[in-house]
Amino acid sequence: MSELVSTGVEGLDSILSGGITERSTVLVSGNPGTGKSIFGIQYLHHGVTDHDERGVYVSFEEDEEDIRGAAESIGLAGFGDSVDSGDIVILDKREMLRETDFSTAVDKLLDTIEDGDFDRLVLDSLSMFQLFFDAEQEKRTYLLKFSDILKANGLTSLLINEQGAVFPDTEVGLENFLTDGNIYFIQTPTDSGVNRYVWVAKMRKQDIDTDIFPMEIGEGGITVHERAGGFSMMGRSDEPSF
Repeated sequence: MSELVSTGVEGLDSILSGGITERSTVLVSGNPGTGKSIFGIQYLHHGVTDHDERGVYVSFEEDEEDIRGAAESIGLAGFGDSVDSGDIVILDKREMLRETDFSTAVDKLLDTIEDGDFDRLVLDSLSMFQLFFDAEQEKRTYLLKFSDILKANGLTSLLINEQGAVFPDTEVGLENFLTDGNIYFIQTPTDSGVNRYVWVAKMRKQDIDTDIFPMEIGEGGITVHERAGGFSMMGRSDEPSF
């Protein structure tokens, strides 16, 4: 049986029956502001502090200072210390977009993960990553190849994607079919602000709870409450079909 990698998010690991399958590639989708990047930061921070697992944060959209600031804003002060020690390596937009040649950026990433002893990776975001490709076939081929490289290097990876979930219809892109799991972060407006939810729509080879669960972002990061939302989508499943 495959080992499970804890996400570090209270409540989410229970939905996942313990965590994410080791060496899998999971798509984390949602609209801007839903907590996807915070999830990625928390995932890497938890790996270092609780499991002695080193991580890589790849951002095509933020500078290192922005990522450090986001971690501090939710009380993860030790995140910056982990970056300083090299337990978390940040490849920010200044490095990844320094060259217009896409292969140069990818070579920088591959050199980092192949030369280091890393366990976890966050790519923020897949939406920007895919802008380097024109044809859908090219996107598909490279995403599959990229996912295989991550797994071959022992990485359990989160690929953050700007993609909304609107019920009962959900946007389903090519990347949803090419990854091992799909997690959606959802927010709905209210008179007093927003309600936040998480939905684990697919996770290969795992017994998951596919209800929608309420979540919040506060001190320490994201907390998922183990109480199904008022609009349950479907029952329990070993592996949803889409």
